[in-house]
Amino acid sequence: MCMEDLSKSVIFPIGGKFESKNFAGTVWVNMLTPVGSALPIANVTFEPGCRNSWHKHAGGQILLVTGGRGYYQEWGKPAQELHPGDVVGIPAEVKHWHGAAKDSWFVHLAIEVHPEKGPATWLEPVADADYDALK
Repeated sequence: MCMEDLSKSVIFPIGGKFESKNFAGTVWVNMLTPVGSALPIANVTFEPGCRNSWHKHAGGQILLVTGGRGYYQEWGKPAQELHPGDVVGIPAEVKHWHGAAKDSWFVHLAIEVHPEKGPATWLEPVADADYDALK
């Protein structure tokens, strides 16, 4: 699926390209609620093969998968494959990553829980060997 086809099939607008050293690949972010709001919600679109680095949220995070196929993994646990309709509740301070499968776009809503507790803490990138071992 090309970017044009993807943009016609998503629920929320893709938003702008997000430049960050905390992502391997290209990601687009559209804030659905204002930055600094009591409940920040972002529509996040990952190109195939894109994933974020290991990180944790002081207040926790919720992911609502709306398109494509991707993965979520907590530190020390196997990665779980994600599809539209999946919901992931991530407890506060749990080290994790999420992103697209190698052959699929991946779109989710990212809801930051208790943002007043502080921003995400970004850690090391996901090892290529670990990501490449996924189906």
